[in-house]
Amino acid sequence: MDTSKESSRLCVVGAGLAGAAVAYRLRDEPASVTLLEKSRGVGGRAATRRRAGCRYDHGANYIKDSDDRTTSLLQSLGTDGLVDIDGPVWTFDKTGQITESDRQESHKWTWEAGITQFAKRLLAETDAEIRKSTRVEALDYDDSTNQWRLTDTDGIDHGPFDAVVLTPPAPQTANLLSATRIPGAADVVATAANAVDDVPYRTIRSIILHYPFERDRPYYALVNPDREHDIGWLARESCKPGHIPAGEELLVVQMAPGWSAAHYDDPLDSVASDVAAMVSDLLDDDRLADPDWIDDQGWRYALPDSAVDTDVSSPLVEYDLYMAGDWVVGEGRAHEAFWNGIEVGEQLIDGR
Repeated sequence: MDTSKESSRLCVVGAGLAGAAVAYRLRDEPASVTLLEKSRGVGGRAATRRRAGCRYDHGANYIKDSDDRTTSLLQSLGTDGLVDIDGPVWTFDKTGQITESDRQESHKWTWEAGITQFAKRLLAETDAEIRKSTRVEALDYDDSTNQWRLTDTDGIDHGPFDAVVLTPPAPQTANLLSATRIPGAADVVATAANAVDDVPYRTIRSIILHYPFERDRPYYALVNPDREHDIGWLARESCKPGHIPAGEELLVVQMAPGWSAAHYDDPLDSVASDVAAMVSDLLDDDRLADPDWIDDQGWRYALPDSAVDTDVSSPLVEYDLYMAGDWVVGEGRAHEAFWNGIEVGEQLIDGR
C-alpha cells in the first residue's frame, strides 16, 4: 500500500493492541485507517472491567517493559495515571508450595483507570475510525482495482480498501482467511490459512474473587512455572493504585489451560466455589473460600505457544493482505502484540 497517497485506505480487523499499534504507526501518514472491532471496546485481552467501585484487569495484567522503548512509549502517551506495580511475582509448584522469586523483576506498567488505557491512548493519538460491534465474515479482493471489500455478519459492506491487516487471534484469523477470496490465488490463501490455524493456543478462564477485607502480602502475584497446578496465575488487584477501595481485596485467578478447557462453558456459580477453595488452600487462608462476589472471563485463545510460519503467510503481502499480533511473534505478551503491529505499520509505509 502506498501510504503517500491521500486516497489510500487501510482496514484493520481488530482493535486490540496489534491493531491499535498499526493505526498509531500510521498516525502521521496521509492514508486513512478504519478499524473493524467485533466487541464494544478496544484493547482485546488488555481489558478492564468495573464493578462495585473496583477496577480489575481480567486478561493481560500489565505491560512489561522488554526494553527502554516500551517505557518511553508509555510515558509519551501521558504519565497521568500511569503506575508501575511495585510488588514482585513469586512462584508456587504443583503442591502449592510458594517460593520467593529471585529473578530480576522488570517494570510492570498499568494505569489507575486500567490496562485498557493502553489501546485507548494509542488510538486517541490517531484519526482512525473505529467501527465497534462489527464482526467481519468475508473478504473479497478485486484484481481489476487491487482493492478489498469486507462483509460483516450483518451483511454490511465495508470498503473499498487498498490494504487489510488481520489482527485477531490465529484461529479466528485462519477462519477469516478461509472466507477470503482472491482470484487466481486460492491455493496461496488456503496454504496461509492452514499455517495460521496450526498455531497452538492455550485457553484460560479468569475467575474474579472479591473480599470485603484487606490482605497484606509481600508479593503482587503468584505464578505456577511447572504448569502442573490447576491455578496458573493469581494476582492481587489491590497492588494497583486506583483499582480497589481501601479495606478490600480482589483476586484475579487465571486457571491453568487444562482446567480452563475442561470447565470453559461451566456456569460460574458451579465452578467459583471450587476455585475459591483452591485459592484458600494455596494462600492458607480459610476466609478466601467465601468471596462476597464473583465474576469471570473466558479467553478461548489466550496465549500462543509458537509463531506462525511466515514463509507461507508472507505471499499474501503481494495482495496487500497483512497479519499482526503476538501469535506472529510467538510470545503471548501485550508489548509483543504492540511492537509487531508497529512493524506491520512500517511495512505498509515502505510498501513491503
